[in-house]
Amino acid sequence: MEKTPLVRKLGAFVALSDPELSVLASLHRRRRTFVAGRDLVQQGQSDQAAYILASGWACSYKVLEDGQRQIVDFQVPGDFLGLRSVLFNVSDHSIEPVTDIEVTEVHVSDLLDAFAQTPRLATAVLWAASRDEAMVVEHLVNVGRRDAAERMAHFLLELGGRLVLVGLGSRDGYACPLTQYLLADALGLSAVHVNRVLRQLREAGLVTFRDGFVSFDDYDRLTEFAQFDSSYLDQSGPLLR
Repeated sequence: MEKTPLVRKLGAFVALSDPELSVLASLHRRRRTFVAGRDLVQQGQSDQAAYILASGWACSYKVLEDGQRQIVDFQVPGDFLGLRSVLFNVSDHSIEPVTDIEVTEVHVSDLLDAFAQTPRLATAVLWAASRDEAMVVEHLVNVGRRDAAERMAHFLLELGGRLVLVGLGSRDGYACPLTQYLLADALGLSAVHVNRVLRQLREAGLVTFRDGFVSFDDYDRLTEFAQFDSSYLDQSGPLLR
């Protein structure tokens, strides 16, 4: 369990003990796989389980009446899928695998039992949910106030920080399965504009996104360009030991 993405992520806030790791392992009894492009959670669905993403990428999104889609966020290994929907009883968004994924299905009763046994684990999950909320705030600022190039740079840096935490990225870069159409739906741009912005950032010697890999050509300069302050990701180390 110590090397799983979820433990790496929660361990950024709480130094998990062996009993807490054992309780966390008990949540991983029901493993399931879903293929890319087929929703595992649909907007308006009730009686929905939550999931822990073990491998692969997913996206959460909302669809408007006219068919337009807004991707709210992308999920990477170690993230919860549909946790808010379980607590609200009805899903307020859909979740679609971007790649084939493997997940652990978690029922609300499993979560409540785990939290009752280990309050520190509940605190760690609350931290993870709060961190997700902080990312939503940044995404709102991205779409509302940053220009297209700053928006893309900030987004790629944030993804990099999230992947570093779970052992899937570094300051050099990371594997990324996202298409330009997915990036467009997440950033409020057209696919043509996404292509133009990525070319602009590459020609400026800041970042290259090619063949499914994001390479940070000049991480420090890219951070300055995007005005990226990673403090909202809160990855400096466990606060509870």
